[in-house]
Amino acid sequence: MIVIVCPGQGSQTPGFLEPWVAEPPFREHLTAISDAAGIDLLKHGTTSDADTIRDTKIAQPLIVAAGLLTLRALLAEGREAFVGGVAGHSVGEITAAAASGILTEVDAITFVTERGAAMAEAAAITPTGMSAVVGGDETELLAILDTLGLYPANFNGGGQIVVAGELTALEALKDAAPRGARVIPLQVAGAFHTKYMQPAVERLTEVARGLTPHDPTLPIWTNRDGGIVDAGDEFVKLLVGQVSSPVRWDRCMQAFHDAGVTGIIEIAPAGALVGLAKRGLKGVAAVAVKTPDDLPQAIELLTTSAA
Repeated sequence: MIVIVCPGQGSQTPGFLEPWVAEPPFREHLTAISDAAGIDLLKHGTTSDADTIRDTKIAQPLIVAAGLLTLRALLAEGREAFVGGVAGHSVGEITAAAASGILTEVDAITFVTERGAAMAEAAAITPTGMSAVVGGDETELLAILDTLGLYPANFNGGGQIVVAGELTALEALKDAAPRGARVIPLQVAGAFHTKYMQPAVERLTEVARGLTPHDPTLPIWTNRDGGIVDAGDEFVKLLVGQVSSPVRWDRCMQAFHDAGVTGIIEIAPAGALVGLAKRGLKGVAAVAVKTPDDLPQAIELLTTSAA
C-alpha cells in the first residue's frame, strides 16, 4: 500500500522548480496555475531569492503549485488506481485535497492563495515565530511551553515538535528546554497553527463558502488526529480550522503504520516528510520527488506495489 504525502511550508528552496519548467508541459501547467493565483509562480519558483519565497503569501501557493505539477505526472495514465491514500502536512493538506478529488485544481489554488495572504496578515499583528525542538522528554517540554506561554504547533513524530509563540518566549526556551533537546529557530513569519492565526480562520471561513467540495475518491488522512475523512465538506472545514490548530503529523504516521502502508511518495518540494518517515516509519520504502528525474522511481514504487 503506497501513500502520497504532500509537504508544507518551509520545504521550498530558491530555484527548485527550474528542472520542472525546463520541460514545456510543466511550464505550461505552472503558467496556468500562476494565472489562477494571480501570482508569478514561474518567477518565484526559478529566480526569486530565499527571502522572497519565504513570504507566506508567496510560499504557500508556490508549494501547492509544485505539488500539482508532480501529481499530474505521477498519476497520469490511470496510476491513481495504485494509490492507497493521500495526506498533507499543514498547507500540503490543500494539495492532498486536490489529489483526492475534494477540490478542483482551481479551487485548491484559490483557497491556498487566500490562506497565504490571510496568515501573513495575521502574523503581522503580533511579532511571533516558531522553533523546532528535537529530542528531550515530550511531557516535560509541554509543561515548559505552558509556563512560557508557548504552544505546540506541529507534532511531527520522530522526536520533533515545532513550537510557536512570541519571540521573547521562544528565545527563553533555548535555556529552558528539556535536557537533551535542541531548539532550532525556523525562518517563518509567525506562530502558525496557534491562536495567533484566528483572524485568518475567520477570513477563510468566508472563502470556504465559495468552494464546491466533492467527496474524496482516495482515502485521505487529516492533520487533526490522523483519522480518515470521508466527506469533502468536512475536510474543507478541517482545512479552515487547521490554520489555528496543531498539526498532528505524528498521528498521521501512526495511522499509516496501522493501515499497513509499505511505501511513501513525497511530491515536490520533497524531502522533509521522507526524512520524518525514515525516523518514524522505519522499514517503509520512501521516494522523494524533487525533480522530474525522480518520477520514474516513484512510478515504479507505485505500480509494482500492486503486483
